[in-house]
Amino acid sequence: MSNGPLLSARGLCKSYGAVRVVHEVDFDVRAGEVLGVLGPNGAGKTTLFNLISGDTKLDAGKLVLAGVPLRNEAPYERCKRGIGRTYQVPRPYGGMTTFENLLVAALFSARRNERAAYWHCAAILDDCGLADKANVQAGMLTLLDRKRLELARAVAGNPTLLLLDEIAGGLTDSESEDLVELVRRLRERNITIVWIEHVLHAIMAVADRVLVLNFGKKIAEGEPNAVISDPDVRRVYMGIEV
Repeated sequence: MSNGPLLSARGLCKSYGAVRVVHEVDFDVRAGEVLGVLGPNGAGKTTLFNLISGDTKLDAGKLVLAGVPLRNEAPYERCKRGIGRTYQVPRPYGGMTTFENLLVAALFSARRNERAAYWHCAAILDDCGLADKANVQAGMLTLLDRKRLELARAVAGNPTLLLLDEIAGGLTDSESEDLVELVRRLRERNITIVWIEHVLHAIMAVADRVLVLNFGKKIAEGEPNAVISDPDVRRVYMGIEV
């Protein structure tokens, strides 16, 4: 394990034709921190996650996880290296129970034996507020519980780096607060988190640092209150002229 950042990104670039979706983006993620990623729609946030998770291949740039470069591994290979992620739209196996969804991740991503996987998943269900939904088919869950399950499945893979893509989207304020508390508990498990979110108060409640993208380029990075006070950030993200 390197003594440097858990994840280092340098010069990340991705284009589709003439459209530069991510352009020359640099950042580091320190072990144990929560890094928030903000930006307007179309800023390149989800593409950035896709580059890290292996869902999309880099055009240029370099990613290093725990001191070892990420090459062209498939998403499942990066999962085994310790990168877990959620998606904006939850994608559970609808015909399987909540518990069975977690077992799939624990058995194949974290490569645990059946007995260890069972207790691992039981603990995660409890942490995520889903213990009473263990035997409910995932397709029958509410939106909040599907988002909890999406998060729980990512955690069941035993990640060291967890990418959260707008898990608070579409939820009420009280439901968002529940997810903020869940993120705090995950942090106590020594999981490093990078969190894309449009619900600003959720990010501000837990993030150690914030990175802001606009048109695929990094325009600000630093302590949350300082970043949100930046005139460029207020203009492009909040629509406020300063």
